[in-house]
Amino acid sequence: MRALIQRVKSGKVTVADKPIASIGQGLVILLGVGNGDGEEQARFLAGKIATLRIFEDAEGKSNLSILEVGGAAIVVSQFTLYANTRKGRRPSFTEAALPEVAAPLVTRFAELLAAQGVPTQTGEFGAHMLVEIENDGPVTIWLEK
Repeated sequence: MRALIQRVKSGKVTVADKPIASIGQGLVILLGVGNGDGEEQARFLAGKIATLRIFEDAEGKSNLSILEVGGAAIVVSQFTLYANTRKGRRPSFTEAALPEVAAPLVTRFAELLAAQGVPTQTGEFGAHMLVEIENDGPVTIWLEK
C-alpha cells in the first residue's frame, strides 16, 4: 500500500461538478493499493499518518501531528501510484490491486484513520475526480508498507 500525503491549508474533491469532500487544514492522502495488500498495511499506514509530526509548532518546527493541530483528512484512491514505467511509454498498472480488492481496503483505511481520531472524508472510488490541493509548505511525503 502506498500513500502520498500532502499537508494542506485546504483540500476539496469534486465529482461531476458536485463537491463531495472538503477540508481546511490537514492532509490530502492519495492512496494506492497493491497486489497482496490487506488489513495489516492499512492499519500500519493509518497509525503512522495519524501520528506523523509534520505540522509546525509555535516555533515553526515540525513537531505536531494532524491530531495535535485538529486537522482533517481526505483519502483519495489512486491506483496510478502503482504505475510501472520501466518499459515503453505507456505505464503498466499490473502491480495495482483489482478494484474489487482495492475499494474495500481504501474504505477500511479511511475507517482506521477516523478511528485514530482524524476526521476523515473520501473521494469516490473509480470516479473521475477533480482534486484541489492547496499544499502547505509544500510538504509532500511518500509512505509505503
